[in-house]
Amino acid sequence: MKKYKKTDLESYTLGTTLTLYLLTKKVEYVTRVYIHSKQEKNEAYNKIIEICKNNKIEVIFSDKIINTLSDKDNCYVIGVFKKFKSDIDFTKNHIVLVNPSNMGNLGTIIRSSLGFNLNNLVIIKPGVDIFDPKVIRSSMGAIFSINFTYYDNFNDYYNLTKGNRTFFPFMLQATKNLKDITVPNCYSLIFGNEGSGLSGEFLNIGTPVIIKHNNSIDSLNLDNAVSIALYEFTKNIF
Repeated sequence: MKKYKKTDLESYTLGTTLTLYLLTKKVEYVTRVYIHSKQEKNEAYNKIIEICKNNKIEVIFSDKIINTLSDKDNCYVIGVFKKFKSDIDFTKNHIVLVNPSNMGNLGTIIRSSLGFNLNNLVIIKPGVDIFDPKVIRSSMGAIFSINFTYYDNFNDYYNLTKGNRTFFPFMLQATKNLKDITVPNCYSLIFGNEGSGLSGEFLNIGTPVIIKHNNSIDSLNLDNAVSIALYEFTKNIF
């Protein structure tokens, strides 16, 4: 077992809680679980052992493998799973990320999306590998509860969905303030790369939106912007 590479057919969770979440949500994809000798035999441990036994998943006690795969000293359980397909629901609202490049941001966005019930994520290539263990860890397991699809370019996604929803590109060049938006029945919230944002062509798509802030900063961090937008678009639901 070697450290993760994007071309691998499998990925893994780092930690007891993440592995238990994986076993709870995607047990059918789990191939084996590694456990360190320092892992406390607590309730979470017992639950992992029980689920593995009931589903005939191999449990391997190996300090060496865990030490190889994890950069943290307190990681004592690793769950290995086959990469799975998880297509978006075209009848639901979407988060669209155009060329995201930061693993931590992607994981945080996935967690926020799940928290606000926008469980369908579109990633326009090139973009971060959603199965990278760093993304999985920063999502705190939320990746196992959302739908996601990669597209080679935005037009491929746009042509499939333009007939049944309103598009909201979030851009510094936009003039429509987020607080003035009337939320439609079906929509896609579109965000650009952490460094470059969305290109000017998105000004001609749907209703471009700006999140107003003072001049002390030039822009918001991507995961912050997404969280603010998620709150504004769903605040009347909760």
